[in-house]
Amino acid sequence: HVQLVESGGGSVQAGGSLTLSCAASGYSTIVNCMGWYRGTREEEREGIAGIRSGDGGIYYADSVKGRFTLSLDNAEKTTYLQMSSLKPEDTATYYCAAAEHCFLSKILETTTYPYWGQGTQVTVS
Repeated sequence: HVQLVESGGGSVQAGGSLTLSCAASGYSTIVNCMGWYRGTREEEREGIAGIRSGDGGIYYADSVKGRFTLSLDNAEKTTYLQMSSLKPEDTATYYCAAAEHCFLSKILETTTYPYWGQGTQVTVS
């Protein structure tokens, strides 16, 4: 089993920056794909960024492209989501997710990921 713990959320003014991190533990060596989602309810989670460790492929949702940067420390199985030029509409609970395998074309789909973190709140005012 894989456990995911997000950190780095908080409150920031519009135009500001935050960096979220997600650390995988447990049977984390099997993890090759990690993604970030946001939303207020599970059925409304928006996939915003995903990364595959094998080839370093990264996808971003159009809503965050150019403002958010996703990186992966594969040795530590930790992802970092650097968020800049934050807007009030970025306010949400941000969730980290992980999977053993993924297709890049589906890396932003919730069905790709069996493992999920508890979420961290980001508020932009």
